[in-house]
Amino acid sequence: MSPLTATQLWELVRHLGRWLANLRRAGEQRRRESVAALRRVTVTARATRAYLRKLRDTGQADHAHEAKLSQMWTELGFLLQDLGLHALARRCDITGGYWADPAQFDREFLDKADIGLGRMERLAKQMVIEIEKR
Repeated sequence: MSPLTATQLWELVRHLGRWLANLRRAGEQRRRESVAALRRVTVTARATRAYLRKLRDTGQADHAHEAKLSQMWTELGFLLQDLGLHALARRCDITGGYWADPAQFDREFLDKADIGLGRMERLAKQMVIEIEKR
């Protein structure tokens, strides 16, 4: 193998520099995507709370609204999983399953799953704080 010429070495250094810059930008993009997804946890939790208030006030279940909540939580779980936020993704996935059909889960499982809306919202906010510290 012949040694690199000065031109080839220069091209290699330039390529490496561009690669590192792209890697840094990708890291920043990943941070922004993570923060946005975590903020969606708060939005989705609050939409769920609003539905629960309506349910308490009227006593009327709205299966179409519950299906929408199921979809929102499930999609959020997929997004968080793709971003590597596995523990919160699992909670969102379980919550999505719950809103699709609450009868499929028993109270003991739900308690162990730790899917309380306040708990998930606090966890998401804490994760945003940690990400933004970096």
